[in-house]
Amino acid sequence: MSYLSVSTWSLHRLLGPLRFTAWNAETGRHEQSVQEQPQALTLLELPAELARRGYQAAEVCHFHFPSVEPAYLHELREAFSAANLSFDTLLLDYGDLTAQDAVKREADIGFMREWIDIASLAGAKQIRIIAGDAKPDQDEAIRMSADALIELGRYASDKGVRVVSENFKALTSTGSSCVKLLERVGDAADFITDFGNFAYPTKYEEFALTLPRSVSVHAKAQYDGEGLPDREEFIRCLETVREAKFNGALVLIYDGPGDMWAGLDRIKEIVAEYL
Repeated sequence: MSYLSVSTWSLHRLLGPLRFTAWNAETGRHEQSVQEQPQALTLLELPAELARRGYQAAEVCHFHFPSVEPAYLHELREAFSAANLSFDTLLLDYGDLTAQDAVKREADIGFMREWIDIASLAGAKQIRIIAGDAKPDQDEAIRMSADALIELGRYASDKGVRVVSENFKALTSTGSSCVKLLERVGDAADFITDFGNFAYPTKYEEFALTLPRSVSVHAKAQYDGEGLPDREEFIRCLETVREAKFNGALVLIYDGPGDMWAGLDRIKEIVAEYL
């Protein structure tokens, strides 16, 4: 049975500074940049607030972590446990498994291993690893990405964490490239299907290719300038989930203007029929 989840991206204007990761080619090192945002709620307070609002799980973006010290990660694990809320997925939002620069690629894979360790300490069931930035028709890039996902999947398994990828960034921007990748990966990793990441007019057919391997669905509507969802289009997306007999997390994604809780409530009302 599907259940209700939410990504912290849907609350990014409420959770304080965003800590983004980038590669500095000159120094050969990862760097962090901080984008200031208001903080109405801390990450430690979030699980209890989500439970109060009827959510059963959450996915947390890596740039929302104010600290990765073990003591803090233990606090975060305890906050989820106390709220009886599942920490489904840590969404690692950086890294390119298909980078042509071997130094960067190895550094990125090392960075991913570090975040697998963090996911384990924080109690996340899964970690989302981006498949790569190469074009989707490059078979060698698909092989390179799959090999790395298998390796990372084995590393994560020893830590009690499952690796998942997503139709996110160029390599997995088409249903056919996703299928090729998943066939090579086998059972070493699972998948997330995001409503917003396949292109018209074939996006609905492409959902059918990835949903059978997906453990969660990023339920993102198309929004107008006032943050109101295109209900008809959103329902068409949700119907593909129903047709696939999907059994996993429906993760609400809101990135429109105005109050983010209100934006989430508008799509939550539509998604309720599909839980």
